[in-house]
Amino acid sequence: MAGHVLVIGVDGTRFDALGPESTPAIWSLGTLAPVIIDDGTHSWSGPCWGTIATGVPMALHNVVGNDLTGHRLAEYPDFLTVATRAGLPTLLAVSGWAPLAVAADGGPMFAAATRREFIPVEPEYDVAAWDAADEAITALATSVIEADGPRVSFVYLGAVDINGHLSGVADAYHAAVRAADQRVARLVAAVRSRSARTSQNQASQNQASHDQASEDWTIVVVTDHGHVDEGGHGGREPEVLTAWAAVSGTTAGDPVTSQRDVAPLVLAAAGLR
Repeated sequence: MAGHVLVIGVDGTRFDALGPESTPAIWSLGTLAPVIIDDGTHSWSGPCWGTIATGVPMALHNVVGNDLTGHRLAEYPDFLTVATRAGLPTLLAVSGWAPLAVAADGGPMFAAATRREFIPVEPEYDVAAWDAADEAITALATSVIEADGPRVSFVYLGAVDINGHLSGVADAYHAAVRAADQRVARLVAAVRSRSARTSQNQASQNQASHDQASEDWTIVVVTDHGHVDEGGHGGREPEVLTAWAAVSGTTAGDPVTSQRDVAPLVLAAAGLR
């Protein structure tokens, strides 16, 4: 049966920053494994999120940097756009990084969504402002999931990455990772609360409304790249190239071993592949 999918993007989070104590929500979600960025993909946010969103390598989607200008996303649309055009209710909720959601720097990467929410960050390199934006987008997305249960959702959190750029992989970075995990926990709790309510509804309704009452959810939490110890990325260092994905629920399709696997998994779980 076609299900619901929530994808949570936590930008710039090193795999070795995850653990059962530091990030219990991500660690316990389901299948968590390192994902190495493709050889032909630049280890920057734009190219990596382009591959995650579309399921094709950088050579095809042509997002070659953090300015998306020159992309070929019309030929290789993102999973939210595919779902929206297929008539499914969708949610895009983005904190801070404009080209994912709006017409800035060659964006938006996610061209179509039933509901689009973007919280800008000013000034760009203010860690408190990024944390506040992540908090606000989490609260908003949680309320939409609980109330409406979009069939496919993408929620983006950016504060970890900005901490990596400004302070390196130090105490502030690890604090931001813990805060992101707590936000992931709230989003997952919203899904599970909604699933519990629909299961209760299903038990009290007749078979004719069974399909409407039942919801199967797949949750994917994923990062785009890591950081070097001193902060920053863009090279081919192992700690930068080692991204990761955690998957829970109805995981239609093959396991996530490449960033190219995320979009096909999302579409399959939503009943579109």
